[in-house]
Amino acid sequence: MKYMLNFLKGLMITVVVICISFYMVTQLFNTTEREEPVVDDRPSVEEFIGEIAETARDLGAENDLYASVMIAQAILESEHGQSGLGSAPNYNLFGMKGSYQNNSVTLETTEDDGSGNLSTIMAAFRKYPSYEASMQDYVKLMRNGVSWNKDFYAGVFKSNTTAYTDATKFLTGSYATDSSYNEKLNTLIAKYDLQQYDSPVKDKKTITVADGDSLMKIAEVYNVKVTSIKQWNQLRTDRLEAGQQLNIYHY
Repeated sequence: MKYMLNFLKGLMITVVVICISFYMVTQLFNTTEREEPVVDDRPSVEEFIGEIAETARDLGAENDLYASVMIAQAILESEHGQSGLGSAPNYNLFGMKGSYQNNSVTLETTEDDGSGNLSTIMAAFRKYPSYEASMQDYVKLMRNGVSWNKDFYAGVFKSNTTAYTDATKFLTGSYATDSSYNEKLNTLIAKYDLQQYDSPVKDKKTITVADGDSLMKIAEVYNVKVTSIKQWNQLRTDRLEAGQQLNIYHY
């Protein structure tokens, strides 16, 4: 009798454990099913570059400036258009302080004393109606300098340099207090092949994506880079669909 009672007691405990385990597993799957997939709808860096690149190319060619440096600064200063200052309604791509046509916004910013020591301050920044207006104002600053020295930024002009690295080095300490500013810009220029925007377009063609095509395959066929294809077509992902049309450039 005692043996039977112990057996039944053990059996009941086993059944309870199994039920609890089944309930927990069921809840886990139900929770998973209820969760909505997280969709990142923020523009990619390439998509942002594609939005401003041709404006930068034109402004650079017209004003003796490196479009590559201009784009890299815009990416870095505005977090590719995603920062509070760089996105709508401020459209300030270059972290330019002051006001634009009497419009400004006050935000917190981090300053570098030139030796890598950081501090946080509140400052007024220019507020623009569009990215293009921000880029035009940036060019005006580069070409006209500051009130006490109109040639203050002459060290970034193509005619005064041998390569874009000379321009990024000059900007370090003159435009930005970040002591590694040029290194960050040079990295962006190399990673996203931004030098292509320092030259005019020699050839442009439109192709149609076929079944089985990928960005890598198309890049190899046309001897271009995947990141460039994404920029030219403002692509957010690497996914392609048959019948989709893509622009291909050569410089």
